[in-house]
Amino acid sequence: MSERFNVADIFGEDVFNDTVMQERLPKKVYKDLKKTIEEGKELDLATADVIAHEMKEWAIEKGATHYTHWFQPLTGVTAEKHDSFISAPLPSGKVLMSFSGKELIKGEPDASSFPSGGLRATFEARGYTAWDCTSPAFVRHDAAGATLCIPTAFCSYTGEALDQKTPLLRSMQVINEQSLRLLRLFGNTTAKKVTPSVGPEQEYFLVDAEKFMQRKDLIYTGRTLFGAMPPKGQELDDHYFGTIRQRIAGFMKDVNEQLWKVGVSSKTQHNEVAPAQHELAPIYAEANVALDHNHLVMQTLKRVACQHGMKCLLHEKPFAGVNGSGKHDNWSLITNDGKNLLDPGDTPHENIQFLLVLGAVMKAVDKHADLLRESASDVGNDHRLGANEAPPAIISMFLGEQLEDVVMQLIDKGDATSSIQKGKLKTGASTLPDLNKDATDRNRTSPFAFTGNKFEFRMPGSKLSVAGPNTVLNTIVADVLDQFADELEKADNFQDALDDLIKRTIKENQNIIFNGNGYSDEWPVEAEKRGLLNLKSTPEAVPTFLAQKNVDVFSKYGVYTEAELQSRVEILLDEYCKTLNIEALTMIDMAKKEILPAAAKYIKDIAKTAELAKSCGAETVFEEETR
Repeated sequence: MSERFNVADIFGEDVFNDTVMQERLPKKVYKDLKKTIEEGKELDLATADVIAHEMKEWAIEKGATHYTHWFQPLTGVTAEKHDSFISAPLPSGKVLMSFSGKELIKGEPDASSFPSGGLRATFEARGYTAWDCTSPAFVRHDAAGATLCIPTAFCSYTGEALDQKTPLLRSMQVINEQSLRLLRLFGNTTAKKVTPSVGPEQEYFLVDAEKFMQRKDLIYTGRTLFGAMPPKGQELDDHYFGTIRQRIAGFMKDVNEQLWKVGVSSKTQHNEVAPAQHELAPIYAEANVALDHNHLVMQTLKRVACQHGMKCLLHEKPFAGVNGSGKHDNWSLITNDGKNLLDPGDTPHENIQFLLVLGAVMKAVDKHADLLRESASDVGNDHRLGANEAPPAIISMFLGEQLEDVVMQLIDKGDATSSIQKGKLKTGASTLPDLNKDATDRNRTSPFAFTGNKFEFRMPGSKLSVAGPNTVLNTIVADVLDQFADELEKADNFQDALDDLIKRTIKENQNIIFNGNGYSDEWPVEAEKRGLLNLKSTPEAVPTFLAQKNVDVFSKYGVYTEAELQSRVEILLDEYCKTLNIEALTMIDMAKKEILPAAAKYIKDIAKTAELAKSCGAETVFEEETR
């Protein structure tokens, strides 16, 4: 039996969280730091020095010898450079362990050595990592020992964002400002902050390490380039939610334990549809924290898999003929006092604020469907999208029976007077209770689906960062909320203007709503009639980043400059081309060195067998078939 532990006892034990800060920081320092976190107040160096000292002492107690500014570059999962806490030796030969506020707040990695789309040349090397104090520092234990990891953003010397997090933080600021404008119009004077809440599900494959090492294509590309279906594949559909095998259960236990220690709320684990495919899902968190946690999840899955004699594959389609892996991005807007702006309540037809926010999301998705599709673009995801287990590359929105009914009332009658209510599920067994069921079913074929009190963006692939999709979502919804606030603030009669705005928005953007089967052959035909985009591949989707309307919306709110957008297009297309080139070279290498020699040897063996059989006077099958 494995060692027992209490989750509550270990959760967050390696995180420099609010509890630790209250215990270790002077009251004034703690209050100043909280103001920085909650209000964006600048942190002075003296305060930072105190925080750095206490963070260092805490980390050393955890066994840490090094610290790193931990960030998400534009390619790969994470980036880090480790510095030890030791200072220059004293005359006595002893060393002191030190960590200053300056070292906490700012690092200086080489900005030219990361893919930057031409923003930084080799001779322009200076870049800065800036501490994101809204995401807590943590100590990571691995083969290197214990390392204090400080979540940071990464910018060039001239201020351009060179990472995934910086634009996300900018977009969070924008949607907070515009959401608060809207809430004030509805008389809400208590809410101080509105934050995008995100819950990214993570699908992955596990394969035996010994078998993995026999496949050059898996080693170099993360997916199989040659092969045939095994005698038993996915056809029985017996893997999804099936009993978790002992080897996998042991792996999941270790993953959970490590994630819980660093504060990742790993909640759900189960078998996915394809053989050897599994899923991990966390509890929702603020978007930037969810981003950091998801990168920790990916790192931990890969590291722990190796410890169990396995390899974790995050490629979206590592095996042909079975389901690929996605990363469903669950998104909502939450006030600091816990109110969800996407909660329809029991009677959504009466919830005017919700209907306005719903209309804003509808308009944003309709007008900027190209951006959402671009945010899910990746060479691996191209193999998954449009397959029989993933939404097509067409952006549409699922609302469900209840909200569709409300929307159609507004369109057809000009007023919504009722909402479909929850029903009872009759189990038919006297020993089982009748169950309350939701007023709306789910639709797994939709790329952007309303699921109770949030939207689930199902299109992103398993190895993609959630930063891109959420940066886009935050920005395009904020833009529409800005337009709404401008119109309503000028209105002579708020209620009349509000009613008109909701009805007009829903009517003008109803084409984006599709509640049917997104996997059907009929849907692309219908989508084309509606004028919806079908950007099937990354080379088609990525350049939409530079469409003038998209440049305008990002520039308007300072989320991306035009130069930053251009750099990202360059990086994404460059990575696409290089990945395909590696796959092509791997195919050639395998064909020349493995497949053709094996085929030649087999032919030789067959020829020898046929010659021997003939010399013995026996007829061969080959001879019979060719007569």
